[in-house]
Amino acid sequence: MQWSEVVDNPYFQNLPFKIELNRYGKVEMTPASNQHGRLQLHIGALLERKLKKGEALTECSIQTTEGVKVADVAWCSKAFIKQYGYATPYPRAPELCVEIVSPSNSKVEMTEKVQLYLQAGAEEVWVVWENGLVDYYGKMGKLEQSGYGISLKIPKF
Repeated sequence: MQWSEVVDNPYFQNLPFKIELNRYGKVEMTPASNQHGRLQLHIGALLERKLKKGEALTECSIQTTEGVKVADVAWCSKAFIKQYGYATPYPRAPELCVEIVSPSNSKVEMTEKVQLYLQAGAEEVWVVWENGLVDYYGKMGKLEQSGYGISLKIPKF
């Protein structure tokens, strides 16, 4: 299955799941909670406030070597938007990709997604854990802090 088929398929409209394609073109779904959506909005708004020369997107589809993955939040520079517009999926990852871990996600899955986004061109990937901790990753591995000068503080809901 191709990503355009998923996006255009009425059966996949308005589902309370995050949908991705694996490397075999099979649909994978992850249930999302309302708190998950709230965190997406919070992080996206923070990125737009702090990083003026671009914009944040939620549910950002990215073509990877393992199929289409969907970052919960992504930040795209103006140059990225000028080059790729709002292609669906993006043929490469935006500069910053953020994954918010759901109870159904495993550490192995998150490690794989970090690597896929970085291989696809992301400069940084942030992983936001349920306990409020945030791991930052760059091309050289785990970072002590983000190179974007943002310290993500997860609000208590």
